[in-house]
Amino acid sequence: MSLTLLLVIIVLALIFDYINGFHDAANAIATIVATKVLTPFQAVVWAAFFNFLAYWVFGFGVADTVAKTANTMEINLVVILAGVIAAIIWNLFTWWFGIPSSSSHTLIGGFAGAAIAHAGINVVNWYKEGKAGEMPTGVLVIVGFIVLAPFIGAIVSYFISIWLLHSAKKSIWPKIFTLTLIICTIWFISNQMLMYSEIKKPRFDSHFYSVIFESHNIKWLLVGFIILSISFFCLIFSSLNQTQSTAWLRKMQLLSSASFSLGHGGNDSQKVMGIIAAAVVVYIHTSGVAMTELPAWLHVALPSKGPNGEEIAGHMPPWIPLACYSAIAAGTLSGGWKIVKTMGSKITKVTPFEGVTAETAGALTLYFTEHLKIPVSTTHTITGSIIGSGLTKGVSAVKWGVTVKLIWAWVLTIPVSAILAALIYYLLSAFIH
Repeated sequence: MSLTLLLVIIVLALIFDYINGFHDAANAIATIVATKVLTPFQAVVWAAFFNFLAYWVFGFGVADTVAKTANTMEINLVVILAGVIAAIIWNLFTWWFGIPSSSSHTLIGGFAGAAIAHAGINVVNWYKEGKAGEMPTGVLVIVGFIVLAPFIGAIVSYFISIWLLHSAKKSIWPKIFTLTLIICTIWFISNQMLMYSEIKKPRFDSHFYSVIFESHNIKWLLVGFIILSISFFCLIFSSLNQTQSTAWLRKMQLLSSASFSLGHGGNDSQKVMGIIAAAVVVYIHTSGVAMTELPAWLHVALPSKGPNGEEIAGHMPPWIPLACYSAIAAGTLSGGWKIVKTMGSKITKVTPFEGVTAETAGALTLYFTEHLKIPVSTTHTITGSIIGSGLTKGVSAVKWGVTVKLIWAWVLTIPVSAILAALIYYLLSAFIH
């Protein structure tokens, strides 16, 4: 019975991942469709490709955070099943009404709500101090980023917009600023790179390829590439006429949307990976069967600490990330056109300029939070970025009536999902023993 329940959870989790893809497709493609850089079909293919490509870029830090939403030693599979079902219901409800709510937060809320219904409020990992130099973790940190993620996206987008606007003027100071930023970016990225001797599991015999294709390094090289691409455009912006600058910005939107799609895939797929990993760990714990006696595809272990405080690395079989990245990419291919309309036109008027600044800011915010192992909402992030870009045209350029409605959806997602999951848990517990 336990194995059957585990398989049902895995299937439903992948279905949620698929729904997440078409629910959140708007995040990556709304601006590029609104500006007509790509057709809707071309845009979803573009976004889906980079969703899947994220498998080779990002680690499993966010997955670990999600898996530890609740203490896996004190819950059962019914808890996780109820959480996933609640998340699917809320996602479909908000998709039907074209509300760009957070798939991430509905999953966290569902997991936490069902866990509380099962074992009380203390079963949830509300807050845990981070190690030296690392962010704290827990549900309260995730809740805090409901505000912080769109705020960071808006601030970054606003400053990128101001930077571009000043670079369009025939003045030496924006060029001096840009050249300084180029030098600082190259210095910073070079300091973040892991050398061959620091890589725990090199992928190739060649030192060069191992360093270049190390996932940690790929992520920082992407950040550098994004910043340097905009920097070089800023250096020539003032010499372009309006037609030329628009043409350049339309081409740059391909880069910015690809970057955001990478962040979307890396951030959101990991959440489902975390749920599946937690389900397998709970199955191993509740079944009483030693991991060595289980088939290799069930050999899952979450990162932990040994008896002497030493760090023990986690383990996740390759089928889990591959299945999750494939599911979200397939979902993105399906598109979510009601939400595309809201994101692409109802918040503020989007031109290639706003498209580049919003998607670039959103991508950088997602890479930053993923680096800190914090699961944030890609929906909140890109919405905040679009607002930040729109603010450069004045406060009145943002349609605040629509924005306030979106904020209400964000605030309600976690508590509604939690209550719904608790009710589903009680219902399922009456039938599953």
